Amino acid sequence: MKIEIFSAGILGTNCYFVINEETKETVVIDPGGFSKKMKEYVAREELKPAAALLTHGHFDHMMGVDAIRATYDIPVYIYGSKERIAAEPKMNLSAAYTNGIALKQLEEVKDRQILTLAGLSFEVIYTPGHTADSCCYYMEQEHVLFSGDTLFCASVGRSDLPTGSETTLHRSIKERLFVLPDTVKVFPGHMGATTIGNEKRQNPYIV
Repeated sequence: MKIEIFSAGILGTNCYFVINEETKETVVIDPGGFSKKMKEYVAREELKPAAALLTHGHFDHMMGVDAIRATYDIPVYIYGSKERIAAEPKMNLSAAYTNGIALKQLEEVKDRQILTLAGLSFEVIYTPGHTADSCCYYMEQEHVLFSGDTLFCASVGRSDLPTGSETTLHRSIKERLFVLPDTVKVFPGHMGATTIGNEKRQNPYIV
């Protein structure tokens, strides 16, 4: 497995290409854009996009979805909360930055569901707090977690946006993420990577 990182969209969201190096099948996580550089990389490496995973419904994590689907016709997965944040421009914050994005026709996932995509396994861990539909994707065999805007290096996601809750966010991190092995590498939606162990020891927002 190989992970390639791109800065995507107007807020520089981390977009991850999780690549099965044997088959070239690729899972795209949080496509906040689909830039020329990203397209050229797919073509040069002869990648085969197989699916996209969204950690939550904010616009900066999904602005590239339509472009990717138009080219590759792949399924896009998001946590199935009752709040359809991705489909509501005010809720997903796109109304404040763009003409508004309403993303629909998404495949809904649930907590602890195992997705087998591109020959790789991703476990859904529901982590509300940043938004009501926030989740993380855990690759147990590879000791990798894609945390979206729930957990950052020495920081946490905002909880003052629609459907956010500081209390819920902290509980999600402590009860759902900090129970993972300390060696798990965390790839967040913004900023650099970290590990579960580092965040348990030194994250100033979690006490």
